[in-house]
Amino acid sequence: MTRDIAVFTGENGETLSLDNPGTITVYRREQGQWSFNRAQEFILDKERGIGGIRRQLAELLDFLQECRIFAAFSVTGMPYFELEKAGCRVWEIAGKPKDFLDYVFLEEEKAREQNGNQGTEVKTPAPVQVAPGCYQISLTGIQAGGTGVTSKQALLPFLRQGVFYSLEVLCSHIPPWLEVELAAGNLEGITERINKDVVKVLIRSKLCAQL
Repeated sequence: MTRDIAVFTGENGETLSLDNPGTITVYRREQGQWSFNRAQEFILDKERGIGGIRRQLAELLDFLQECRIFAAFSVTGMPYFELEKAGCRVWEIAGKPKDFLDYVFLEEEKAREQNGNQGTEVKTPAPVQVAPGCYQISLTGIQAGGTGVTSKQALLPFLRQGVFYSLEVLCSHIPPWLEVELAAGNLEGITERINKDVVKVLIRSKLCAQL
């Protein structure tokens, strides 16, 4: 069985945020072994505007061909949504490909098997309202793997709507994409370690606070 995984890396060979210049390398798994398949440099030029970025992402997807697993340190904004819209499974993961290709492959296979056994798509967890304007969600199960859902799929659409006062997030670690969202300006977060396995992030919407 053949599987392809595309990885975006920097000069040091480790995964890189898609906002930075780097290289997309497609690795192919055949008979239990990974091998280099193809590579292409990629620089996302935001000065080209929305239309230019979309064209660049279309070229990226053409390069991926049938590969629908994409790994990088961080993928946010339009690149994330364009990849997801094209049916790509986006992994945000740190390190060198040799350290995580097997892990990503096995998690994807587990998700595929679970979806097949259930006969339906896995339902994406969503924040639950516990008081007017106040929500909670746990990402620990998602981050443990095997659910077929990413933390970004579960949480980012809710954050982008921005219609909440507070959101309590429980996670094993703060996802890189969430750190980027908190730094963007419209959200503020307070982090507290509950125990060695769980971190709590209390997120407040600055926009709602002004209403």
